[in-house]
Amino acid sequence: MQSLNVLKILKLDLGFSDSSIIKLKSFIKKLIKANCRHNLISKNTISNIWERHILDSAQLVQFIDFKNGSLSDLGTGAGFPGLILAIFNENKNFHVKLYEKSPVKRKFLSKIIKDLDINATLYSDIYQEQLHSEFIVCRAFKKLDKVIQVSREIIKKPHKLIVLKGQNAQEELNKAFKNEKYDYKLKKSITNNKSKIVIINFY
Repeated sequence: MQSLNVLKILKLDLGFSDSSIIKLKSFIKKLIKANCRHNLISKNTISNIWERHILDSAQLVQFIDFKNGSLSDLGTGAGFPGLILAIFNENKNFHVKLYEKSPVKRKFLSKIIKDLDINATLYSDIYQEQLHSEFIVCRAFKKLDKVIQVSREIIKKPHKLIVLKGQNAQEELNKAFKNEKYDYKLKKSITNNKSKIVIINFY
C-alpha cells in the first residue's frame, strides 16, 4: 500500500487531523534517520513503513475513547502503537503512557516527544508501579497468555486490553483461556487479512 493511500485512510477513515499528519511525517523522517545508527525497527520494514507500522498502529483509534482517562502501551519499542495514538490524541485531559525497557529506544522516544510536542509520558518498566489506565495496548510485547497475566495482576482498575496479533491469534486465545474465560472480540486488521486485533474487557 502506497503512503498516499495510507494518508487517505488516516484522514478520511480514522480521523487524523492535518496537524497529526504533519507530526507523523516528521516522526517517520526522524525514525528512519535514527534507525541508521540503532536497530529501532527492522530495516526490511522501512520501505513499507506507512502501512507496516503507522497504519497498523493507527487503526486502534477505532476502539479507544479519547474523551478522558489514560492509555498505556506495554513495550512500545520505537513508539508502536502508543506514540501513534498519542499523536492522534488532541485531548489534553487524556494521557498516553509509553513503557519501554530499552534505554536506546527510550532516549529516541524522549527526543521525539519533546521535539514534536506530543502529549505522552515515558516509563522504563511496567513492574515498577501499579498501572492505572482505562485502555491497555500492545503490539509485540509478549504472548497473549502472558499479556493477559500482566493485565490481570498489574492493572487494578477495570480496563480494555487491545492487542495487535498475527494469524495465530485464535490459537493464542484458546491457550490463554484454558482455565478462565474472558469477554473478548476479534477484529480484522485493515493492514493484513490474516492478522487480528484482540479486544478483551476486564471488569
